[in-house]
Amino acid sequence: MAPLHRDDPRILGPLPGPRSAAWLDRDHRVMSPSYTRVYPLVVRRARGAMIEDMDRNRFLDFTAGIAVTNVGHSHPRVVAAIERQSRRLIHMSGTDFYYAPQVRLAEQLARLAPGPDPKRVFFTNSGAEAIEAALKLARRHTGRNRALAFLGAFHGRTYGAMSLSGSKPMQRRGFAPLVPEIHHARFGDLDSVHALLRTICPADELAAIFVEPIQGEGGYIVPPDDFLPGLRQICDEHGVLLVLDEVQSGFGRTGRNFACEHWEVEGDIMCLAKGIANGLPLGAIVARAAVMDWPSGSHASTFGGNPVACAAALATLRLIERRYRVNAEVRGAQLRAGLEALGHRFSCVREVRGKGLMIGLEVQDRSGHPAPLLRDRIIDMAFHRGLLLLPCGPSTVRFCPPLCLTARQVEIGLELFAAAMAAAEFESESKRCSTVAAAESESEACTTVLEDVIAEADGIAEAIV
Repeated sequence: MAPLHRDDPRILGPLPGPRSAAWLDRDHRVMSPSYTRVYPLVVRRARGAMIEDMDRNRFLDFTAGIAVTNVGHSHPRVVAAIERQSRRLIHMSGTDFYYAPQVRLAEQLARLAPGPDPKRVFFTNSGAEAIEAALKLARRHTGRNRALAFLGAFHGRTYGAMSLSGSKPMQRRGFAPLVPEIHHARFGDLDSVHALLRTICPADELAAIFVEPIQGEGGYIVPPDDFLPGLRQICDEHGVLLVLDEVQSGFGRTGRNFACEHWEVEGDIMCLAKGIANGLPLGAIVARAAVMDWPSGSHASTFGGNPVACAAALATLRLIERRYRVNAEVRGAQLRAGLEALGHRFSCVREVRGKGLMIGLEVQDRSGHPAPLLRDRIIDMAFHRGLLLLPCGPSTVRFCPPLCLTARQVEIGLELFAAAMAAAEFESESKRCSTVAAAESESEACTTVLEDVIAEADGIAEAIV
């Protein structure tokens, strides 16, 4: 059998296989039911853009662990950096002590962050923690209490991040009261922002606007070209901080270091995570030095900036900068062109959108409305053919593969996705036809009964006469 990272997808039997099924049973007995598992994949190992499950089935991964393993699963240089650092120092807490990997990574992030102003960095363990830190910093620095975010946004599941999010009712239901004084406008709509500032969100009380340059969980939605520059102008006019959530869109994902660079917009605070350390838990906020002015002890983290995670991040950044950011742009253009071609073959394709290797394909029904059930069925059928995908938004298929993706892997992915779409469309149409036929049969039966009733009534009427 070929090395995993050079192999093609291969499914050896029904999914899940027996070994995977045994692990699923163990998982169901002890794990939280709050997790959102899309299909029964139990991962044994992974390399590059390929994954092997417990039963030796092999899959082409177009998820990258939710846009995390940007340089590919278990990249040898990242693994080597983790091994070297683990032999030297695993933990000492950068909150109270100093160590070189944390300083080196902060220097690199300050260098990469858009804008000429000096930067400072605070390390966290996740994207949600980065959002929480940004919200605290924005309120403390400005002395203002309000924040503005957008409908469709997803910033995390901790309380501040959840309160800023506007993606799904399930993420909020049962958790009230949320953090107060947070307002939501329509994403991509500057008039909606101005309307809030004129009515219920006074600009002189607004600390920050939180925005994803490209909405992630909301559906991989790319805003109009005037949107981010317009937000920057609003913030500058009113002394408001612009917080850019680059958790999913950063680190080469869109063909730029950060998605905001497509519109030449600089944030006052930038939130980072996911692809920063290629799978190790790490997040950060990078802020203008003049903004990150909170005093010692006002915010800290025991594990944030862990030396092993920082070593992995430094190796990851080198790989992205030297090779994979450009590859994301090239392979992203290839993948998007292929998906747009499928849009001409399949009527269920409403739109293909995105930048680099952050691409969404929106699925619709025969009436042009969002079709979440059809979208989910396409993803499930792709899984059973050896292609891993994820949903986002009301009815969008999310494509966020590792940035090391090859041209051949793009072609294979498109072939498997086309097969899954064809099977799902055929199944959906067959069910529709069966429903129509059943309805017609029922209608004919009702007509016959009605005719019998009318005939009987006519007979009764004649007898009375």
